Amino acid sequence: MTTNLLIVDGLTITSRRATLVDGLSFGLAPGSRTGLIGESGSGKTLTALAIMGLLPDNLRSSGTIRLGGRMVSPAPEHELVALRGNAMTMVFQEPMTALNPVMRVGRQVAEPLGIHEGVGRAEAFERAVELLERVGIEHAGHRARSFPHELSGGQRQRAMIAMALACGPELVIADEPTTALDVTVQAQVLGVLRERVAATGAALLLITHDLPVVAGITERVMVLREGELVEEGSTSEVFDRPSHPHTAALVAAVPPLSRGSGAIPRRRRTTGGQVMISAHDVVKSFRLRRRSVQTAPPVIRAVDGVSIDVRAGETFGIVGESGSGKTTLARLLVGLDRPDSGSITVDGIDVTASRRPAPLHRVAQMVFQDPMGSLDPRMTVDDIIAEPLRSLRVPGDHTQRVAELLEAVALPADSVHRYPHQFSGGQRQRIAIARALAPRPVVLVADEPVSALDMSVQTITLDLLAHLKEQFELTMVFISHDLSVVHEICDRVAVLEHGRVVEHGTVDDVFHNPADPYTRRLLSAIPRLDR
Repeated sequence: MTTNLLIVDGLTITSRRATLVDGLSFGLAPGSRTGLIGESGSGKTLTALAIMGLLPDNLRSSGTIRLGGRMVSPAPEHELVALRGNAMTMVFQEPMTALNPVMRVGRQVAEPLGIHEGVGRAEAFERAVELLERVGIEHAGHRARSFPHELSGGQRQRAMIAMALACGPELVIADEPTTALDVTVQAQVLGVLRERVAATGAALLLITHDLPVVAGITERVMVLREGELVEEGSTSEVFDRPSHPHTAALVAAVPPLSRGSGAIPRRRRTTGGQVMISAHDVVKSFRLRRRSVQTAPPVIRAVDGVSIDVRAGETFGIVGESGSGKTTLARLLVGLDRPDSGSITVDGIDVTASRRPAPLHRVAQMVFQDPMGSLDPRMTVDDIIAEPLRSLRVPGDHTQRVAELLEAVALPADSVHRYPHQFSGGQRQRIAIARALAPRPVVLVADEPVSALDMSVQTITLDLLAHLKEQFELTMVFISHDLSVVHEICDRVAVLEHGRVVEHGTVDDVFHNPADPYTRRLLSAIPRLDR
C-alpha cells in the first residue's frame, strides 16, 4: 500500500463574506500525476496557494495539510520558507509576472540552489544552465544571461519549470502553465513538464480549466465546483463516463475537435456573400531596438505579403503560432496600424488611403484578448459602452443604446453603474463585445476573445458571438491560436506562418485535408480528450 506524499484533510478557505473552499480532502502519492479541474472561481488556485502557504492575508483557512509527514498547514512561516522551492514548488500561470523582470534568467533559476543547498554563485549558475538545457531551451548559456522580456512565452515558461525543479522537489504544483501558449508550444512545454517530473520522481498537481491538457498528462483527476470536490477518479474513467452532472457539462463544453468525437462542429457553415474585407499584398514591418551603435537595428516583417478576402456574413478564422502576425494583421484591418505597403478595403473604405479613422471605426470594431486590460478600470459600464458613441459622434439616445446592448449580451440592466473589477472574466468580455457593437459596425474583428476563459464560459461566449453575428448581420474575423475553437465557429480559415499565408480555404478542407506541413504540425499538436 502506497503512503500518500501529500495529505489534504478538511481544507476550508473563507473570506469575510463567503466560503471559497469547503472541506476539501484528498491525497497524492509519490510520483503521481493528478489534475485539479473546475470553472473559474471553483477554488483551484486557492487550494494550490493554501498548500504552498501563500494565501492572501484577507483569507482564512482551516483543516490540515501534510507533506511527507511534515505539517504544512498550520505551520510557522520560517518552516514554510524552508519547504518552498525545495520540497514543494509551484509553476505559475503567467511567467512574465512571476519572474523578476530586472534579474537575469539564469540567476533566478540558480537562486533556489543557493538558498536551499548552499551552492556557490558560480556553481549554481553552471547548474542553472544545465537545467535550462534539460527543459529544452536552445543556447542555454546565452539565454541564462537574458532578462525575462527577451525570451518568448514558451521559453519563459520552460525557465519557470527549470527553476521549480532545481532542488529536486517532492511536489510540483503547475497552475494553468500553458493557458496563454499556442498549441505547438503548449505541447512542447507539457512534454517537458511530464518528462522532468518523471525524471525527478516528484508528484504533480496540474491545475487547469483545459480538459484535453489534463487528459494528455495526468493519471487521475479531481473536479471542483464552488469549492467542493464533486468527482474524482482515473482521468480516462471520469472523462469517458462522468458521474456528476457538472463534470458531464465540462466535458460537453470541450470543442468537438478536442473531444476526438468525429470532429463534427456544432455550428453550421455559411458561404458568405459579396467581399466585405479585401487585403492585397499587405506588408507591415517593425524595427527592433538597436543592440549597439555599430549594428543596424534588425527589422521584423510581422505581416509579409498577406492577401485575403472576407465575404459578407461569414466568420473568417486566422490561425498561427505566437509571432505569426495574427494580431498585427487584425490591427491593420481595423486601422489601428498602417501597412508599409499593399491595400486594404473594408466595406468599400480604403483603409490605407484614409487618415481619418472615424468612418472606418463606424463600420469595423475590434474585441481584444484581455478585457481587463482593454476596459478602463475607472469608468462604469455605462461610460465604457457609450464611449465609442460619443467619440464617433453617433446620433441617437445613447442611454437607450447601452440598455439595448446590455440586454443583447445578457447582462443585467443594473450593470451600468458597476466597474470592470466587479465582474467575472466572461462578463468583462461581454462588456467589451457590447462596446464594440455600440456604433453598429458591420465588421467585427475578435482577437483571441476566449483564450483566457474556462471551457464552459468559452462555450457560452462563442454561442453569444454566433448569436450576435446573426442578430446584427455581422461579418466576423476570428483570430485564435486554439484550432479547436476556430474549427467550431469559423467558415473559412487562413493559416499564418512568419507573417505569410501558407494555406487558406474552408475550415473543413484545411482541417481535414491540410496541404502544408506547418498546418499539419499545428493540427497534430491539438490536445484531445481521447489521448
